[in-house]
Amino acid sequence: MSDRADPITLVHDCMATTVPAGRLVVLPAGTEVALVQQLGGSITVRVASGGLARIDAVYAEALGIDLPEQPGAPRAATGPFDIQQVWDALRQVYDPEIPIDIVELGLVYRCEEVMGPFESRRIEIDMSMTAPGCGMGDVLRADAARVVMAVPGVDDVEVNLVWDPPWSIARMSDAARLQLGFL
Repeated sequence: MSDRADPITLVHDCMATTVPAGRLVVLPAGTEVALVQQLGGSITVRVASGGLARIDAVYAEALGIDLPEQPGAPRAATGPFDIQQVWDALRQVYDPEIPIDIVELGLVYRCEEVMGPFESRRIEIDMSMTAPGCGMGDVLRADAARVVMAVPGVDDVEVNLVWDPPWSIARMSDAARLQLGFL
């Protein structure tokens, strides 16, 4: 994760979420930021104070950059429902500080299809954060629900934050550990 060399000046006010506290803030027009990562449906920037902020892709124009492809955008069904589509959707959700998706980070503990009345399909997900005090839990939980709800054949999504067992580096995929230099 490295900052882009040139600072970016916001062309208009935009909403952002502080990382890792998870507080909503307004970054005013004229604020200089440095691009840290642009993955999934969000953009992480470093603000002048040295802190990080997560900006939803819908505000990309404030940064003067092209709108990234939105995860969870409606897609045409390509066949019968397959739980793998749900896992693929979850791979579109990225930690704002680490350029790795929540599946590879090992944050998704459980992902199950539950059939309801009238053949309705609910996806139940248990996920965690890398640290219990992480303020981004609700943000990542909402991102996960949004992308899974867009999977054809999904009628409802329930995403729960869980803390048992505690997350550890051992939950990360080998590819994620290799990318971060832990292997």
